[in-house]
Amino acid sequence: MEIIFEGDNNLYLSQDMVNKLLIQNYGSVLNVGKEKLVLNTIEKVIEANDMVKSAQVYLTINGKLTSRIFQRQPIGRVEGSAKFYLDEDGKSMPLSKMHSARVPIITGEITGKSLDDVFEILKFINQDDFLRKNVIGIHIQAEERYQLKFRVEDFIVDLGNVEDLESKFKNFKAFYAKAMKDKSLREYAVVSLEFDNQVVCTKI
Repeated sequence: MEIIFEGDNNLYLSQDMVNKLLIQNYGSVLNVGKEKLVLNTIEKVIEANDMVKSAQVYLTINGKLTSRIFQRQPIGRVEGSAKFYLDEDGKSMPLSKMHSARVPIITGEITGKSLDDVFEILKFINQDDFLRKNVIGIHIQAEERYQLKFRVEDFIVDLGNVEDLESKFKNFKAFYAKAMKDKSLREYAVVSLEFDNQVVCTKI
């Protein structure tokens, strides 16, 4: 069976794992007559794996059984009493022994509501090149109180709740560009975006 992983090259499961999954659930598919192969059933077996978003299984003209596998994509990593990824659909996804995703670390008061909010923040971050490269952590102080940790800067960004994210980040980027120009970024301990149309800074 030919197995093709679609998407990026970071594999959270291996060809061996897929083969083992099929053998455990379906028996050997080698030398099984074409009419006996139920492609739909094989797809469902592969999709039952926690790392798989979807699978397409088909026979090629020369009789080769092929599976195209689309993996789930993690966008955040929860570090609480339970450790897991948050995927691109906002669902929990187990960690992989094969590959560790470079995504923001989520810490603090992990609840269903706070993770829903964190998912909204992560979706926004991933659509913005600057934020995606720089945000390495989200800390949940409490529901509707979120802080961001940046890759290079030492200050904490107090985001507050998830309302008006576009306006908050627009203001933050304007502040960041000016502070970079003034070479004053290292003077700040906390940068707060909680207040309407304001960036309030606490100096070290």
